[in-house]
Amino acid sequence: MTSIKFGTDGWRAIIAKEYTVDNVTRVAEGTAKWMKENEYSKVVIGHDCRFAGQLFAETTARVFGAYGIRVNLAKGFVSTPMVSLGVVKTKSDLGVVITASHNPPSYNGFKLKSAFGGPTIPKDIAAVEDLVPETPMSGLPTLDEMFEDGLLNYIDLESMYIEHVEANFDLDMIKSSNLKVAYDAMYGAGQRAMAKILPDAVLLHCDDDPSFKGQAPEPIHRNLGELSDLIKNDPSIQLGIANDGDADRIGMYDEDGHFVDSHHILLLLLLYMYKYKERTGKVVITFSVTDKMKKLADLYGLDCEVTKIGFKYIAEIMINEEVLVGGEESGGLAVAGHIPERDGIWIGLLILEFMAKTGKSLKGLIQEVYDIVGPFSFDRDDLHIKEEQKQAIIATCKNDPYKQLGQYTVQRIETTDGFKFYLSDDEWVMIRPSGTEPVLRVYAQAPTMEGVRSILSATHETLSAVEQV
Repeated sequence: MTSIKFGTDGWRAIIAKEYTVDNVTRVAEGTAKWMKENEYSKVVIGHDCRFAGQLFAETTARVFGAYGIRVNLAKGFVSTPMVSLGVVKTKSDLGVVITASHNPPSYNGFKLKSAFGGPTIPKDIAAVEDLVPETPMSGLPTLDEMFEDGLLNYIDLESMYIEHVEANFDLDMIKSSNLKVAYDAMYGAGQRAMAKILPDAVLLHCDDDPSFKGQAPEPIHRNLGELSDLIKNDPSIQLGIANDGDADRIGMYDEDGHFVDSHHILLLLLLYMYKYKERTGKVVITFSVTDKMKKLADLYGLDCEVTKIGFKYIAEIMINEEVLVGGEESGGLAVAGHIPERDGIWIGLLILEFMAKTGKSLKGLIQEVYDIVGPFSFDRDDLHIKEEQKQAIIATCKNDPYKQLGQYTVQRIETTDGFKFYLSDDEWVMIRPSGTEPVLRVYAQAPTMEGVRSILSATHETLSAVEQV
């Protein structure tokens, strides 16, 4: 049978290859065993818009039913943050989300959410892995049998989430600001909720398509050309928001249709939460996030901690300490005042609220950040190369790190999670294999986008990277 290993954000595999009913049954049983060992008795289960999500969610529910665990099963597709919030609201012990997040449409996955409303911590995930059996169990109860036995309850997580948003945002104030928003769901699980929360928004890809039109639902610029063009051609639109497949990540566009990456959004969140909302707390970022966050945190007198890549490391800190802003390069961001979970809808609304309260454009707010920490640009390339070549590059990084990348001389190296080569105070390039996809990621920062692309080109040439997608 397939060896089950959880990556940076759950177990993911290709549907009908490794991701099968049998293997989902095995993972669910390992999870159920772990729950019983810890005397847990109540779980929330949801699925996103991917192919056969309902089948896999119901299979998971039936496994829990076989172990006498009570199941709250979501009605229809839901976002990951809806499940996390549902765990908190229903006082459940665990959440399970059937999703592969931003991965290509051929994938599905299995995420675990803890009672505090965020990713399950690494040691508990490792314990679940150890309990996954070699073969799938049989003789599962039907959903009807579970319902009759009081082990199954159907729950409307989307309505629960929208009520939570309405209680925490002044939507009337946002509406009266007359800020026009364009929203791209990328065919993902945020589509219905955002249409209800922002009924006047211009909507893109807010319909059912489990194939995501053949494109990975990751909210990065190369996947969002239609949203960018829409804003460029409609001067009345002042903000663009995009979410990934399970709506826990965000991408954003300013009023000119220019992409605003997670590094800039994180800086905006820190500026808003500290300067405008007058809140304090720790700043937590993953290794691939810009050092400008540390600079701004230092200026505000706030502690800043850098973790390995994976939001679960941020969440582990958030449940034990007061964290003001936390986030990762890939669009998973969180703030104080909400569950310790990345939430693309919540973050989009927070930036929209920032604009409405200050009367400033997104470009104007970014300029305010630049006035404090200096301008910068960032980009990331995903290299689809042969496994042998990828391993050879990683071995070189470990054993004989690159001292020169094209015309750039390496000043110093950091290796918290991957390999970050500093070329100057404001320029760096980072090399790291993905924890969720068979690719090598190459990240770079420089004062200008021209500088970023120059660094990436020099790095690709040095690595002898081939097919770039």
